[in-house]
Amino acid sequence: MAYEAQRDGESGSSTPRVPPDDPRPLWRQRNFTVFWAAQTLSVLGDSFALIALPLLVLEATGSLASMGLLTAVGGAAAVVAAVFAGVVVDRVDRRRLLIGCDLVRMVLYGVIPLVWLFGPQVWLLYAVLPVCEAFGTLFAVGYVTVVRSLVGTGQLTEANGRLNATAAAAGVLGPLCAGLVAALTGPATAVGVDAASFGVSALCTVFVRFRARPTEKGERTGLWRDLRTGAAFLRSHPVLRSLTALLFVFSFLTFGLTDLLIYHLKHDLGHDDDTVGTVMAIGALGTITGALLVARVRRRLGFGATWTGSVAVCGLAFAGMGWARDVPVVAALSAAFLACVAVAGTCSMSLRQEITPEPLLGRVTSAFWTLHYSAAPIGAAVLTWAAEHQGTAPVGLVAGVCCVLIAVAALFTPIRRS
Repeated sequence: MAYEAQRDGESGSSTPRVPPDDPRPLWRQRNFTVFWAAQTLSVLGDSFALIALPLLVLEATGSLASMGLLTAVGGAAAVVAAVFAGVVVDRVDRRRLLIGCDLVRMVLYGVIPLVWLFGPQVWLLYAVLPVCEAFGTLFAVGYVTVVRSLVGTGQLTEANGRLNATAAAAGVLGPLCAGLVAALTGPATAVGVDAASFGVSALCTVFVRFRARPTEKGERTGLWRDLRTGAAFLRSHPVLRSLTALLFVFSFLTFGLTDLLIYHLKHDLGHDDDTVGTVMAIGALGTITGALLVARVRRRLGFGATWTGSVAVCGLAFAGMGWARDVPVVAALSAAFLACVAVAGTCSMSLRQEITPEPLLGRVTSAFWTLHYSAAPIGAAVLTWAAEHQGTAPVGLVAGVCCVLIAVAALFTPIRRS
């Protein structure tokens, strides 16, 4: 498969590029540092939308099921986009792709607060969110592939951990500010902040140069064969095959957790938007902790024990969240859940980056996410519907116990020995 010569930072231009294996510490590598800052700012804005969009739906409809439906619609669009994202990422200039995705999301999210000036229009959320999620998936697949173009293979886990940690740090400030902004001026304004953050991210990415990619020899194959290539690689690798199957179930169970948490705090416990923002911010502290510790824990325990233990703790935290009646307990369980999600997620992403041939990385990432999240939108709709009718406590308990069983099942797969 012959790829077109990559332009700008991925071509033979005169612009300086990162050496094949930069031995310097990550904080001294300019391209990684600029990219790091851009993604941190983008996540800061995204954390506004994470709270603002469900609040807009809840404010207009008062229905948890409607919140879950919006999450499901966005998730379904992301899954569909993931099918084709890897093919696109492996064929185009990745830097320009990232910039374009940011600009599209800036415009679309920017429309919401403008329309909301004339009154709530819930239909607009169902129109905008799927498109933004589709471009977000395309961006995310490209994001995973370019990290390896910024740092050496030996620094991947550390780089991913730092990116996740600072993104979570931005997530600490974001929910606090989002809750305050939503309380003072309404959730629509918080969505506008998200739109602006994408513009800043695009501007920063303009100044990043990525290392040239290796190319595969031969003629370009058709779309269908390209789509199958990533799935075939996952199927052929025992650990990635097991991870994909187990995460398929994990995503089904946990994709609607944010909606469940917001509903529990506002409906069951009777708290306001500020409390929601505070709890989400404390949860983000868990993500920071997990992301900063993951490289050290993986070196000491190995991939299998780290991933399996993290998933087990996720299940225990989820099981207790719906039963907790005190906000500090809910916040602590949320932090524990997100810390372990950060550890497990960073481990699996780094492993995939380490063992996948560079020309296939986009398609393998795309196939992994497509299979991983394909049932997640349905899971979000089922979880929120069940919680609205049966209560958050029993639904959270069942989902949490199932997550623990996923960790137990991993002990009987190649994951345990990896």
